[in-house]
Formats: sequence, C-alpha cells, structure tokens
Amino acid sequence: MASVDSTDLIVSGRLRSGDLLHAGLAIALLLGVWSVGGLEVSTGKVSSIEAMNGSTVLLPCTFASCVGIKNLYFDWHYKRNGTMIKLCEGKIPDDIKEPSCKVHHERVQFVGSSKKKNISILLWNITFEDEGEYRCFARNPKEKDRNHSATLTLTVVDHMRVVDNTLTVIIVSVLGGVIGLVIIVMVIKALVVHTVSTFLKMVINGKECLVSSSGNDNTENGLSGAKADNKGTPKEDTNCTLKVQLRPR
Repeated sequence: MASVDSTDLIVSGRLRSGDLLHAGLAIALLLGVWSVGGLEVSTGKVSSIEAMNGSTVLLPCTFASCVGIKNLYFDWHYKRNGTMIKLCEGKIPDDIKEPSCKVHHERVQFVGSSKKKNISILLWNITFEDEGEYRCFARNPKEKDRNHSATLTLTVVDHMRVVDNTLTVIIVSVLGGVIGLVIIVMVIKALVVHTVSTFLKMVINGKECLVSSSGNDNTENGLSGAKADNKGTPKEDTNCTLKVQLRPR
C-alpha cells in the first residue's frame, strides 16, 4: 500500500508540474500578445533637438496601438530643475474624431491629428530657459489604461553649428573615382576583345582563301600534266609499232 501511495504522489506531482508549465506558457503567450499590440509612444528616430534662440521648434510625438484607441489621454511635460511642468493635455475619443487639447503654456501650440496618430506640439520663440527634457505621455483606457511615454532633449544655441562634410566629400569622391575607373577598364576591355576577335576572323578568312586558291592551282596543273602525258604516250607507242612492222619487209 505504501508503494501505491508513493506512486500516486509521484504521478500527481508530475501532473501538477505539467499544469504549472502549461499555465506559465499561456501567461507568457498572453503577455507577448499584449506587449506586441500594446500602446507605444515615440518621438522619432532622434532623442535630441538643437534649435536656435528665438526660433520655433517642433516637438514630435506619435502613438500606435494594434487594438485601437478609445478616449486616449495624452499630455506634454517639461522637466526644469527636477520639476515636471505640464505644457498641455488632451483626449482623443477614437481614430476618427480630432483631439481636444488644453494648453497650459502661452508659447505652446498643439498641431497633432488623430488620423495621423500625431500628438506633436510647437514651441514658439524659444529661449535658453526652454532647454531641457520634454516628455510625451499617453494612456489608453481601451487597453485597461495601458500607458507609455517618450522623451527628447532640447538644446538652444546662439547660432547653428556648421557641419564639417569634408570626410563625406572625400568618401564620395573616392567612390566616384573607383566607379569611374571600373567603367573605363570595362570599356577598354570590351574594345580590346572586339578588336582581337575581328583581327582573328580576318586572319582565318585569309588563310582559307590561300588554301582554296593553292588547291585550285595544283588541281589545274595536275590535270594538264596528265593530259600531256596521256597524249605523249600513245604517240610513242604508235611510232614503235610502225617501225616493228616495216622491218621484216
């Protein structure tokens, strides 16, 4: 009986471990699907922007959700000396209706659109005090209030820096020279091959003409010689025959 009980315990333990494994896989799969289709916010390929003092700068931000949105909440914050200052906030009812936005800064303008999934803002007449970190935040109630944020850094300068493109120009020039050299070599090679093939054809045709002409001459000479030999031989035989017949008489 003790052995049976231990066997049952082992079997039940294996079943429980298998159930736990299946449950873990199911949870991981659900989390994977959730993360793939979840809300994402992005400020583009760059994480910093450099703008000149007194100019207007666009702070880009877009959102994406595979399951769609409903009453999406978004806002912009500016971090100054460790303190987050709200610049604007709004709500997007769905993918068709345009967002309603409330601006909390006099030099901020909302330029987003729900159709383009855009919640970007413009910052007018920037100053050196506007330097810092800007955060774009969004929350989607349709995904059980899933939220996501993205940040970018704004740097204000007196004048725009001149980018040194010397290295780029050198690289492009070298590549262009190499490509041009390769093209020239290919053209020269094609011309040489064509010239050589033409010359070989001319030589082969010339040899064929010489062989055919010499063959014709030999044939003509042989035929004439044969005719002469054939003509001379009967004459000699005839004369000999006549002499033999006349001697006895």
